[in-house]
Amino acid sequence: MIPVEMTTLVFYVNGKKVVDENVDPSLTLLQYLRNKLRLCGTKLGCGEGGCGACTIMVSKYDRSTQRVIHLPVNACLAPICSVHGMAVTTIEGIGSTKTKLHPAQERLAKAHGSQCGFCTPGIIMSMYTLIRSMNKFKMEDMEIAFQGNLCRCTGYRPIIEGYKTLTEDYELMHVANGLNNGKCKPMNGCAMGDQCCKLQKEDNSTGGLYSPSEWAPLDPSQEPIFPPELKLTDQYDSGSLYFKGKEVEWYRPTCLKDLLELKSKHPAAKIITGNTEVGVEVKFRHFVYPVLIQPSLIPEMTGWKDVGTGLNIGAAMTLWDIEHLLRDVISKSPKWKTRIFQAIVDMLHWFAGKQIRSVAAIGGNLMTGSPISDLNPILMAAIVELELQSKNGTRHVLMDETFFTGYRKNVVHNDEVLVSITIPYTQEHQYFYAHKQAKRRDDDIAIVNSAINVLIDPKDGTIANIDCAFGGMAPTTVLALKTREGLKGLPWNDPNTLDKAYQLLIEDLPLSPSAPGGMIQFRRALPLSFFFRTYLKISKELQGTIPGITISKRDESALDQFHYQIPKSSQYYEVAPDGQSKDDSVGRPVPHVSAFKQATGEAVYCDDIPYQENELYMAFIYSTKSHATLVDMDASEALQMEGVTGFLCAKDIDEHCNQVGPAIHDEEVFISKTVTSMGQVLGCIVAQDQTTAQRAARKVKVTYEDLQPVIISIEDAIKHKSYFPNMPKKMIQGDVDKVFKTAPHVIEGECRTGYQEHFYLETHCTLVVPKKEDDEYDVFTSSQHPSEINKLVAHVLNVPQNRIFTKVKRMGGGFGGKESRGAYVATAAAFAASKFNRPVRIMLDRDEDMASSGGRHPFLLRYKVGFTDEGRILGCDIQIYNNAGYSHDLSVAVVERAMFHFENAYKIPVARVLGYVCKTNLPTNTAFRGFGGPQGMFAGETMIREIADYLKKDVVELSRLNLYQEADITHYNQLLEFCTLGRCWDEALESSGYAQRKLDIEKFNRENRWKKRGISVVPTKFGIAFTLRFLNQAGALILIYQDGSVLLSHGGTEMGQGLHTKMIQVASKTLGIPISKIHITDTATDKVPNTSPTAASAGSDLNGMAVMNACLTINERLQPIKDRMPDASWEKIIQTAYIDQISLSCTGYYRTPELGYDWNTNTGKAFNYYTYGVAVSEVMIDCLTGDHQVLRSDIVMDLGSSLNPAIDVGQIEGGFVQGYGLFVLEEMMYSPTGFIFTRGPGAYKIPGFGDIPLEFNVSLLKGAPNPRAVYSSKAVGEPPLFLASSALFAIREAVKAARVDAGLPEAFKLDAPATCAKIRMGCQDHLTAKLDVPKPGTFTPWNVIP
Repeated sequence: MIPVEMTTLVFYVNGKKVVDENVDPSLTLLQYLRNKLRLCGTKLGCGEGGCGACTIMVSKYDRSTQRVIHLPVNACLAPICSVHGMAVTTIEGIGSTKTKLHPAQERLAKAHGSQCGFCTPGIIMSMYTLIRSMNKFKMEDMEIAFQGNLCRCTGYRPIIEGYKTLTEDYELMHVANGLNNGKCKPMNGCAMGDQCCKLQKEDNSTGGLYSPSEWAPLDPSQEPIFPPELKLTDQYDSGSLYFKGKEVEWYRPTCLKDLLELKSKHPAAKIITGNTEVGVEVKFRHFVYPVLIQPSLIPEMTGWKDVGTGLNIGAAMTLWDIEHLLRDVISKSPKWKTRIFQAIVDMLHWFAGKQIRSVAAIGGNLMTGSPISDLNPILMAAIVELELQSKNGTRHVLMDETFFTGYRKNVVHNDEVLVSITIPYTQEHQYFYAHKQAKRRDDDIAIVNSAINVLIDPKDGTIANIDCAFGGMAPTTVLALKTREGLKGLPWNDPNTLDKAYQLLIEDLPLSPSAPGGMIQFRRALPLSFFFRTYLKISKELQGTIPGITISKRDESALDQFHYQIPKSSQYYEVAPDGQSKDDSVGRPVPHVSAFKQATGEAVYCDDIPYQENELYMAFIYSTKSHATLVDMDASEALQMEGVTGFLCAKDIDEHCNQVGPAIHDEEVFISKTVTSMGQVLGCIVAQDQTTAQRAARKVKVTYEDLQPVIISIEDAIKHKSYFPNMPKKMIQGDVDKVFKTAPHVIEGECRTGYQEHFYLETHCTLVVPKKEDDEYDVFTSSQHPSEINKLVAHVLNVPQNRIFTKVKRMGGGFGGKESRGAYVATAAAFAASKFNRPVRIMLDRDEDMASSGGRHPFLLRYKVGFTDEGRILGCDIQIYNNAGYSHDLSVAVVERAMFHFENAYKIPVARVLGYVCKTNLPTNTAFRGFGGPQGMFAGETMIREIADYLKKDVVELSRLNLYQEADITHYNQLLEFCTLGRCWDEALESSGYAQRKLDIEKFNRENRWKKRGISVVPTKFGIAFTLRFLNQAGALILIYQDGSVLLSHGGTEMGQGLHTKMIQVASKTLGIPISKIHITDTATDKVPNTSPTAASAGSDLNGMAVMNACLTINERLQPIKDRMPDASWEKIIQTAYIDQISLSCTGYYRTPELGYDWNTNTGKAFNYYTYGVAVSEVMIDCLTGDHQVLRSDIVMDLGSSLNPAIDVGQIEGGFVQGYGLFVLEEMMYSPTGFIFTRGPGAYKIPGFGDIPLEFNVSLLKGAPNPRAVYSSKAVGEPPLFLASSALFAIREAVKAARVDAGLPEAFKLDAPATCAKIRMGCQDHLTAKLDVPKPGTFTPWNVIP
């Protein structure tokens, strides 16, 4: 019976019953949790189920098995109605700082696995769900649990290390190693062996980054119980449901007849289970589906049965349930019978994340019809049978070449429902393999995937039948029909069969050079690679069965792809000396001061701030053209919408006040006349809530007149001479032309690095609250530069800066992206708040942020270098170009930093460096960790390798020969003092075992044709200081209260890098009090004014010295009392000081001395000092697919005397993994007209848990105190990032080995990022040789390189 009366929604959240009689079925669970229940621990990171920040646990009672099932779920996609009758657990429900932390929370926090903390609740909830689901679990189970979670800060290692203590593997290792009293023995699994820092001290609490023996044990008896009501009654999980909102109706029928009746009545209704596709369509493509039907209670659609020839599986059965079903069937059946099932299980491992697989259904994946679906090629190659039903009857169709009729279209009628899928058993001589290649192995959509189904005639070894299905090669999944017909009857073991298969596949799978998705040659090569791999796999199985089939040992390396291995790691650093006071925390691995709050969801981020009275929400109207005149904006339809308060554009703001920018005011709050990029803000809508504001913004009609040219790439800018004024910047040392005339050798070349998206988990966010008088405003913002927000908001509102109070509690990541770009959000929000005299909030959606806020500058570097016979560099002439986008922002300073760092760590005595800032029609690019340094350094490392190739010398020997030494002079005339590069280099090579491993790699490469290994060594020398001299200053404020507690304020912002923690440590040491007495509440411009941005890795140096300065002044005031009362407690001293009328508040100030570089004379001191480091990385590549795995990375860094080794090691690891993204993994895709294709984690892939080095060792150089920073420490934020290029250069070595095997020249070009496409196409072979190459200029490419 189809209900006609509204159902009351009932579910539990953290043990509390929620009853809603008027629920809006268009809401997601995340919206309900955050906006209605105000449980803000669950975060919005992407809105598409791709980052895991919103992960919660959904529990339901399975009455058939009488057990509670716990599932990890993306709350951003889960419809609120889907949790009716279920129990939802959020991060707030498992532990708190006010009661006690759950072990899943405590271990992550104490293992230093939370930096910015925005991803932390989601990661913990993934782990918590695993704990609740399995009594015993292994590391591999944990790896699967985290497939759907991302972290941009930590580099993942501390999270894995903290949680591995809960696994069976750890327990077994613990017993095997005989751990005693918390002290590790030499064979403890630590890659540093007997040099493990944990062996350096008897007391593990000071000798390791953390002490697992002190952690609370996991006690299942203490877990919250499942709500008894949901167990005792089935009224919520067995009855029909009907919810109706303003725009959406939700049905949950209980029988197939009712479902078919609904589908007949509403042919356009969507059948949804996990909402993983529809949710994305509604959120980002703005589709409207008025009727939604949930089939979760339809037995025919959720069950399964064995029909003799195969398994009939309900279309609404979840992928997680299917995987468990198939594994069970496989375990009980002959191997030959379940080969299709095995292919499905294998593929499901790589299918999305566990959160998606837990709720997504096989039928939804099939019916969505994505051309890159991971399952559809398997189902098509297996020719599965589909049962379709409608009110008018049943029909069965085969999923063959006729099923898909176009892009996301198929033969299913609108009133039909896919009820079930019959997946056949395989015959004894039938072989089935599926393959997939993606940008990232875990949780990624395919570039190309395939399934190959072969039936061999056992009598003569011929091909009886073959079905090959491919995704990513056409608008639909396709069957290779010519290949099927052409190969039937051919002998399997005839080499000509293989050659014919390649030719037929090329004919079957034509791909236009302009095809969507790009990577054309790579995609054309992959089907051939997949077929070759399948051929070898089947041949190996047939060996001994069919005469004449042999596979060489070298070819066997093609058989397998990369698989999970338990990661190893070590961290080596100087421990605090025995005599150091326990109250002196400097040099100790103190956990991040907010780690516990972040782990419990109590940490407040900008969008977590409670709603203000009369608050409005703001949504932007963005430009959709790259270069055009803005003719008109019509907001009339938007303004008629219920809940809309107003519309603002350039006409509403004074022309002068509309001009903004971090240095040069060449941007506008709202574009007034000319659009110069997609994603520029044209105006805004303010409304009662986010949904209303965003819908209204989309209804604003914008009229343009196109302008030319549209400049996208650096080459476009060079062609049109589109540079910002005063280009090029010049840095000249000596006469390079003279060097080239006398140098024994001169080579020329170029290299480039790509765009990198910041992908901070928390997008740009601002809340502006007007005060009642004096034009005062509170501006709560997620910004690295509150003083700049303060200045620009005051400018836009035309009020003095002393009326604007900018406050930053913490950020969910920044990485430079929130240094200047946050202003375009904050200024618009402030203007709207001023106009309407009401609080205004805005938090950008992920796609908005990625399409408008800019990222790391793409660079093109062209060089000419002269050198001696032995390889010593004599001089270099280099032109450096960066793609700035449409405005200055910080791009000039970025190119300057690249000019300072182009030589990386190598002495180049004579140099001519020219820097060009290219003006293009792309969103303005901005600061990003390294600030142009890594892009410049890439030239130095590329040059040294090309010199080695040219001279046929060992690049490691050449690098050591050219490495900077103590007292060398840089090309900008700075003397190197306390240069430890050589020490780092030698220690890295020794501790990594480089020499022996290089020999082992050479042996491996000789023995394996299709897997190759490579190893590289990369140094770094990163200058520490703002290159703008006046920014090298900082302030602090210390307030001491009568009870002895200290409130500390400073000018730096906390974005996860542990700055507040370090500042508390500095104050603690200087004042001589425990860190527990010191508190930092936020960074605010009404406490410390005129602050510099928290950037340039200088946050600890500048603010630390300012804090120390203030503390020393306090100490000086208190000293007479201490002399008088030597045994008095701190509290007594403070009370006495108050009685004696001694001021207990003090400001501190610091400016870096001696800095100042003169561009005109190329003299002066650009940097305060340098942070040095060296990395050794080894990789293995798959020559057939371009996939790779980082086997090991060893890092040695000179961080002086570390203020906090746990935070510093975390910064090294996080910086390295982020750099790995830059140099290997992450790729932004732009159309030739400037449209950004990659707008979320679905298309843009940052490194995940499975991408970190299998062995990851970090060592801090001992005995290298730095006299130029607070407590002899060194800056750490940016320097490690470039070391990740060691992965790229190791890939380069591996590709060279493959090219040697193919008889090709070793030399080839490998720009960053070294994606799988570049790796595969670098490994040219007999397969790629079969592909014709489209002639440039004869087609318009789908994407362009910026």
